[in-house]
Amino acid sequence: MIAAILTVALLSSSQPAMSTPSPSPIVIAHRGASSERPEHTRAAYELAIDQGADFIEPDLVMTRDGYLVVRHENEIGETTDVADHPDFAARRTTGDVDGVLVTGWFTEDFTLAEIKTLRARERLAALRTSSAAFDGQEPILTFDEVLAIARDASARTGRVIGVAPELKHPSHFAALGQPMEEAFVAALERHGLTGAEAPILIQCFEVGTLERLKARIDAPLLQLMQADGGPADRPGVTYAEMETPQGLAEIARYADYIGVQDLMVVPRDDAGRALEASSLTADAHAAGLKVAVWTLRAENVFLPAQYRVGEEPAAHGDLTGWLKAIYALGVDAVFSDFPAAAVETR
Repeated sequence: MIAAILTVALLSSSQPAMSTPSPSPIVIAHRGASSERPEHTRAAYELAIDQGADFIEPDLVMTRDGYLVVRHENEIGETTDVADHPDFAARRTTGDVDGVLVTGWFTEDFTLAEIKTLRARERLAALRTSSAAFDGQEPILTFDEVLAIARDASARTGRVIGVAPELKHPSHFAALGQPMEEAFVAALERHGLTGAEAPILIQCFEVGTLERLKARIDAPLLQLMQADGGPADRPGVTYAEMETPQGLAEIARYADYIGVQDLMVVPRDDAGRALEASSLTADAHAAGLKVAVWTLRAENVFLPAQYRVGEEPAAHGDLTGWLKAIYALGVDAVFSDFPAAAVETR
């Protein structure tokens, strides 16, 4: 794992007490600089790198012909111009993805060549009108292309740029006869990224995927969790159970990190105000796990109530204050749509 290059800013005594502090939390650009450019595009990744991000994050889904492409979800009606292509109109359908019925266009119904005819769009257009101005300009990237962006940027900048891929819905794709893990490991091998010191951080919400990867590669693994629900491949298991000391000890058997929703480290009350920090960061460190927190954003709609400025959901609140509060917990990494702010604040 690469070390971040900036030191942590001094935090005021009014912030939550530290557990085991990281000397410099890693900044992971969540889908690139996705507050300023449509997510998962070359422009978003390169801007994030220019802003000082340590890692760039691609979400991975699969095409019909077995390629890993970079989209937030396998349903691409929300993030591409596929609806504007009359020749693809008949492919709009309703499918079951991890037990949820979703209507739209799915990557598994397209070849890579067809995906490459599409162009990216801003997913949160109502909140990010300036980013939406770049709609239609960027093609959909493959995982190999994102790895090449990081490699080329490392050579250009003189600092190692890591990649934090998330495998989305691997059980769903496996059920379709598209084993995501095979394509993924093959890509890592092509790029020499299977070792323990490789500048990569592999994420998944599913447990089995990470357990199987642990048996095949030495690269760092991160178990994703959120405030509700549980892993799609572990019916009856909840993330609440997984964040207990016993659950964390089990995760430490196969993973190096937990990646947790901000609500899990700093709960909120019914009015949306941040409450006292939980013990999760300290508990994870005690289990030998590092902690990454997702996803830190500037818009009021995503911030705790006391960090909002004004009433408009799209207006920017006090992201710097919120970052300081999270950093003060001693976390090891943050995911942010605003990597420039995350780098500057630390």
